[in-house]
Amino acid sequence: MANPTQDKRFFHPEYFINRELSWIEFNRRVLAEAQDRSQPLMERLRFLIITSSNFDEFFEVRVAGIKQQIDSNVEITEADGITAKELSVAIERAVKPFVKEQHTLWEKELHPALQAHGISIHAVQDLSQKDMLWAERYFMRDVFPVLTPLIIDASHPVPQLINKSHNLIVQLKNPQQVSQKYFAFVPIPRLLPFLIPLPSKNKKEYRYIYITDLVQTYIDKLFPGMIITGVYTFRITRNTELYIDEEEADNLLEAVEEELQKRNRGNVIRLEIEENCSPGIVQFLQKTFNLTSLYTYLVPQPLSFMVLNPIVQLEGFGALHDRSFKPTLSLSFAFQKDIFSVIDRQDVLLHHPYESFQHVIDFLERAADDPSVLAIKMTLYRTSGDSPIVQALIRAAENGKQVTVLIEIKARYDEANNINWAKRLEEAGAHVIYGVVGLKVHAKLILIVRQTAQGIKYYAHLSTGNYHPNTARFYSDLGLFTAHPKITDEVAKLFNILSGGGFYRGIEHIMTAPFDMQPRLLALIQREVQSARLGRPARIIAKMNSLVDASLISALYEASSAGVEIDLIVRGICCLRPGIPNVSERIRVISIIGRFLEHSRIYYFENQGQPLIYLGSADWMPRNLYRRIEVLFPILDPAIHMRITNEILPAYLSDNVKAHHLRSDGTYIHPTLPPDATGAKAAQRTFRSLARRQAAIIKGQLQPTDEDISQEDQPSPHRKIIPIKKN
Repeated sequence: MANPTQDKRFFHPEYFINRELSWIEFNRRVLAEAQDRSQPLMERLRFLIITSSNFDEFFEVRVAGIKQQIDSNVEITEADGITAKELSVAIERAVKPFVKEQHTLWEKELHPALQAHGISIHAVQDLSQKDMLWAERYFMRDVFPVLTPLIIDASHPVPQLINKSHNLIVQLKNPQQVSQKYFAFVPIPRLLPFLIPLPSKNKKEYRYIYITDLVQTYIDKLFPGMIITGVYTFRITRNTELYIDEEEADNLLEAVEEELQKRNRGNVIRLEIEENCSPGIVQFLQKTFNLTSLYTYLVPQPLSFMVLNPIVQLEGFGALHDRSFKPTLSLSFAFQKDIFSVIDRQDVLLHHPYESFQHVIDFLERAADDPSVLAIKMTLYRTSGDSPIVQALIRAAENGKQVTVLIEIKARYDEANNINWAKRLEEAGAHVIYGVVGLKVHAKLILIVRQTAQGIKYYAHLSTGNYHPNTARFYSDLGLFTAHPKITDEVAKLFNILSGGGFYRGIEHIMTAPFDMQPRLLALIQREVQSARLGRPARIIAKMNSLVDASLISALYEASSAGVEIDLIVRGICCLRPGIPNVSERIRVISIIGRFLEHSRIYYFENQGQPLIYLGSADWMPRNLYRRIEVLFPILDPAIHMRITNEILPAYLSDNVKAHHLRSDGTYIHPTLPPDATGAKAAQRTFRSLARRQAAIIKGQLQPTDEDISQEDQPSPHRKIIPIKKN
């Protein structure tokens, strides 16, 4: 969405990288972690599994949308100008070699390395006679009773196969009509383990067979008397996007529940077939699911690396995993049990997963039981299935607090979980608001209303990440506790607008999408442009998950051409091209892929020597800026400001181990410095070291230095100059 006042010179299609192709490059960086031999073996396997999971969602949502455009003859082009048909071909050309690379890594490196540690997967036909007898007994006892062969003929239409399910296609002949061929499907029930462990006397040995291989071996038992001429495994991926007309829905909860039932009936978008499948059967499957070769992938077993998850979870292989890491307590809360007293004195920043998410749970649990707390308001986008967050809200409602929760029941793949929690909250007496019509509520906010000796007071928690205790252990996020009236009063106003349906009249400190975030960001970028043109220091540092919005990218191009130094830390999709002469020569883009998923959003503007820092839930993407309720909040506390400027941002910008550098052609230069090399700096390793030091101070094993002084005693910060790293 371009601003009418923006310079149109910076909207040229050649200046933009296609978002889907950029996403594939992101997944290539994830695969690079699996290929990195300096990584522990199980971590390499975990990254390989992540690439498989990522591509599932990519096809379910993004490729599904592109195919829908083509099938509907609707042409919607992004800023890069690529048409849907051109893009579908480009995706195939990028993904098919990628898939081959995945399987080569598994077959040539990871599986042999696992075998060396006693973990192996065997073909049923290669088993010893003893193991074959066991496999046949297992098949007849545990597998055969739950299989259902489904013949396909004039009176038996193609069955509705489940999304991402594994199935067998069987080609048959009737001995009495050998000239006529039949096809049948055999779905593999998800309740059965995909990896079947073989018996072993050696407790350190783990041998497996694939269930699809087992069923293929004994497939004749499902079709007695028939001649089987072929049997192959295949897997389908469906369009899983929900289509809800919120304006017409009388009950949004019921509308989402109804739409969820259709998720396994969406159009098939991708067909994965065992690589040795005969051409005739491939063509039959393509015709059956209305797909062309663009969406057909012939691959070796396993068709999905997700089936290897049980191997990663095996106990007793600690040496093959990353060194264990336990989050530390915050220094601000470690010696003070009354969380409200701490927040009264100072703002507190938590850096997850290095600092414990338990403080957030404690905040809500204390509020639920504190007789001085009158009300709790919260947004909830994703949380765990056994969420202590929601349990605390339920207890607060049962204790008579006024509890209001904006729960986003349209959060992709968490719809059912959120619907369940919404019902539980309502049963406890909480007020539940099912999002906002036409928008997703993605902001991460908690507001506590509390009676104090001085009157009613607000306490808030604002975050870059979800209120999800499980993901908080491996997502890198920042969360702020504050009682600063400039922030809490605005959080209260925003909750009233969201729950009461009032008009947004603007608030001073917090940026809110879709109301004013994009124009205010453009204004901050433009301020840096003016500083550069006046010869003053001008700097922008932005850390986010994805950078897609054309108006902000074009504004960054204008800033670069004016002389603003710009560092972008973009984990995933980046549609900006750095290094274009006279356009983006002063823009550097890095992507950090590591043990923890980089999820925090940090936006730094030099602001004529008085830097402004914003944290929040919003990436610079159209969906975040125009179709979601998002919040970016300023850092007003000087000590926290200094921590971000002197510790957090420099660690990311100086990373020379995990930082991949984006080139103007859309590809990335992989890191070349090994972790143990002299001068090696890895941001996540730096943060883990700081957390371990902090834990030692709390335990009394280390004496704190001046830099460890509690925040309320910090001197006025001096700002370090963050080094500019040229590509």
